[in-house]
Amino acid sequence: MMYDSIVIGGGPAGLTAAIYLRRAGKRVLLLEREAYGGQMTFSPKIENYPGVSSIAGSELSDRMLAHALDQGMETEFAEAGEIVPSEGGFTVRTDAGDFAAKTVIIAAGAKHRLPGVPGEEKYLGKGISFCAVCDGAFYAGKPVAVIGGGNSAMQEALQLSELASSVTIVQNLAYFTGEQRLAELIEKKENVSAIFGATVERFTGEGEIDGLDLVVTETGERRHLAVDGVFVAVGLSPETKPFASLLDLDRFGYAVADESAATKTPGLFVAGDCRAKAVRQISTAASDGAAAALAACAYLDRN
Repeated sequence: MMYDSIVIGGGPAGLTAAIYLRRAGKRVLLLEREAYGGQMTFSPKIENYPGVSSIAGSELSDRMLAHALDQGMETEFAEAGEIVPSEGGFTVRTDAGDFAAKTVIIAAGAKHRLPGVPGEEKYLGKGISFCAVCDGAFYAGKPVAVIGGGNSAMQEALQLSELASSVTIVQNLAYFTGEQRLAELIEKKENVSAIFGATVERFTGEGEIDGLDLVVTETGERRHLAVDGVFVAVGLSPETKPFASLLDLDRFGYAVADESAATKTPGLFVAGDCRAKAVRQISTAASDGAAAALAACAYLDRN
């Protein structure tokens, strides 16, 4: 069976792409390996998605999925391991078999890196967050920690300083690795402090986080930091490696494509958090998905 398009990834970019493709009358198969919704499923409450004043990430995911299914999207739980150009399109090889399509949209997203502490996954959405813009308001007047010392961590700390009672940055090195300008701004914030040369040993709390245990690298000293929330900013890993031969990647592994979503391989498009860009939000992922779908439709109509 030859689909008009295969969408790899069931987050907001992939689901939006599928909706637009189906609205254009194209036959679509969406491949998702874990759970529909992507990173937004970890957010207990979303308050910055246009038209929805407040909603749990899991509910927004369910609504997007229902919308795409109502439009006639087909879907398979499968992990895409390779995209092979073939006559008339592509073959996507997965752990559930091979699927063929005239076009492919890669919307595989990017994974937030975690500190690597045993059991940390249970606190996702229950005290661990990755986005101050998304979740900072939930910690207004409360103490929080930021793990990391680069630009992203310092920007998160500055954003949180306007909301939280206190912000403690935990950095495993003896210095910040981000821009000096950001470090100078942090120094001026009375409610922001930093613990250098320390790593997280474990998160604490029954059900939700109430703090974290730290180890000072040089001395082995242990200390406890009581906080209501932890914002992790130790980097992202784009899910582009299986498809690297067909893409131009930047030095961080993100797929290079402009607003048209087209890649260097004709008929192959990229959308969402795995695309090289400055802002990664649910709204921008949905925007990418729409652009990729419309570009794929134009390609299909031309060919």
